[in-house]
Amino acid sequence: MLPATFSQDSGFYNNYFCKCHVAVSKVNEDVFVKGLGITAEFWSIQTIAFLCSVLGLLTKMSFYADKEIQKKPKITAPADLVFILDGSYSVGPENFEIIKSWLVNITRNFDIGPKFIQVGVVQYSDYPVLEIPLGTHESNENLISEMESIHYLGGNTRTGRAIQFAFDHLFAKSSRFLTKIAVVLTDGKSQDEVKDVAAEARKNKITLFAIGVGSEIEEDELKAIANKPSSTYVFYVEDYIAISRIKEVIKQKLCEESVCPTRIPVAARDEKGFDILVGLGVKKKVKKRIQIPTTNAKAFEVTSRVDLSELTRNVFPEGLPPSYVFVSTQRFKVKKTWDLWRILSLDKRPQIAVTVNGEDKTLSFTTTSLINGTQVITFAAPRVKTLFDEGWHQIRLLVTEEFVTLYIDDQEIETKPLHPVLGIYISGLTQIGKYSGKEETVQFDIQKLRIYCDPEQNDRETICEISGFVSMIDELLRTTCHLLQITDFMIHVPN
Repeated sequence: MLPATFSQDSGFYNNYFCKCHVAVSKVNEDVFVKGLGITAEFWSIQTIAFLCSVLGLLTKMSFYADKEIQKKPKITAPADLVFILDGSYSVGPENFEIIKSWLVNITRNFDIGPKFIQVGVVQYSDYPVLEIPLGTHESNENLISEMESIHYLGGNTRTGRAIQFAFDHLFAKSSRFLTKIAVVLTDGKSQDEVKDVAAEARKNKITLFAIGVGSEIEEDELKAIANKPSSTYVFYVEDYIAISRIKEVIKQKLCEESVCPTRIPVAARDEKGFDILVGLGVKKKVKKRIQIPTTNAKAFEVTSRVDLSELTRNVFPEGLPPSYVFVSTQRFKVKKTWDLWRILSLDKRPQIAVTVNGEDKTLSFTTTSLINGTQVITFAAPRVKTLFDEGWHQIRLLVTEEFVTLYIDDQEIETKPLHPVLGIYISGLTQIGKYSGKEETVQFDIQKLRIYCDPEQNDRETICEISGFVSMIDELLRTTCHLLQITDFMIHVPN
């Protein structure tokens, strides 16, 4: 999730100050200053300018405080998160210290508090122990300190009892109606029943992850604990030293669960993400449908009379995860610079944008920056020019916390580094097909525009919707593409 900095999102204050500064610069020593009731001879131009800037700042602060226009940037969306940690004899005190360090590293960057994420911890062996209740901390510092002070239990492994305890004494007592997640970490077979207990927890809308450590784990038991598909919710590592390798993956998955509640039907599986065409109501706003030649893909013909805008809070209510995949399939003739997709702050500044630069035939990706407020990455490889041949093409951007990679028609084009990013403000607009810096809509055709929250979807995404590429694949993949397009048609077909 990517926020603008204070300076980036301070348009109200900046505009106020600029107007005030222009007015003050025209005041001379003999001019009466209206509103203050004081002649300028008592006030220097610099003093009036300073007071004006302070007034602008106070006005801005009051305006935002009253309206709650902008949402505090955060790493994770509001959620109840409980870690259920194996503290049995097989773990050992040294490995349990590794578990604690892993736990601290995962939660270090979370925003903790009643309006953000709440973290609880249960340690178990023969019996479960409530180490950290949900909702007892309002800062990372206090939470981490308590995590570091957890003492190793020792004993047998009763995972089922621990899951039941977490449900009864943490989740069931939480008054917050939001995402509930449990992460079960164990290194051996449970000595009690887990299948029915886990199923009951999932029935009560608790998302279960299972992490198995070492050679004594039972794969079937981990799968019985976790949500489906197992490829998303079950993890294995060979020992406790290796658990650090999945730290970033777990952080990403936890963020996906809280930030990406919706699912997009893709082939035989549902992918967490956002169908931006659905979020912007394209089906209702764009009347004319077209079909891509030789395929079953349905597309929309967007004209300059259509405004494809929506409040960002309605499209991305909790922002975006730290890593995601942007996918769009489109064709266009326009030779100017325009934004295929953009998220604007309240003062109309781009926080995120995918920009088509018609003049120099390049593609740009804009996102926030911890260093400069905004960073713009431009892709200018020769292959990018193919986007401007007026044919159908798929653009795919794999965005991570460290880099962004461009793919065109399933071919990797270029990878470029990113500075650390900030979260986005959700009080502005999300738009597609707009000339850069303007509200005018571009005339173009669009078939797909999506954000997938799982970066691994980058490897699974196809280009079945594009004519010409289908003919190069075998009959099996041709059938898969056909099924994919039926799914897309069912999503977008008008009632």
